[in-house]
Amino acid sequence: MVGIGDMLGDPAVRAYLLRLIEAEGLELLEKFPPEGEYSDEELAEKTGINLNTVRHTLYTLYERRLAEYRRIKNPETGWLTYLWTLRSDRFYPVIGQDLERILDILQKRERYEEENDFYICDECGIFTFNDVSDTNFTCPACGGAVKHFDNEMLLVALKHRIEEIRSTIGNA
Repeated sequence: MVGIGDMLGDPAVRAYLLRLIEAEGLELLEKFPPEGEYSDEELAEKTGINLNTVRHTLYTLYERRLAEYRRIKNPETGWLTYLWTLRSDRFYPVIGQDLERILDILQKRERYEEENDFYICDECGIFTFNDVSDTNFTCPACGGAVKHFDNEMLLVALKHRIEEIRSTIGNA
């Protein structure tokens, strides 16, 4: 099994986690002890990271099935303690699923951008050909002038991002 330290060296994993749990959460993962279960309080103490940040990171990872906990009850006080572990075996599958979902969204947007001609009103924003042709090529919102909008740069960026994701998925 690949350890969390190895995965954090992977730029794709690191970028994904940075977006998901931000820099402080990434710092927690870098300092997370390799084996065992730990309470959020223990993790905060061992890593020097704020308890709220530790909790937020753990719950965010839990929502993505990247961390799990076991609940134990103190028989004397009745207090519950949550002991957390990271699921490094799930990182690549979860990231792959998210990338597949993002790829689908980007491909739909790419088709939309390719299949439409756009016009822009300086006051109201961007409209499709169908929107402005119905109003005699004036802004449907304010009636002002519209001018053609070239979306070529956006299309190039979309295509580039789609290829990057395909490449990442293909290498996983």
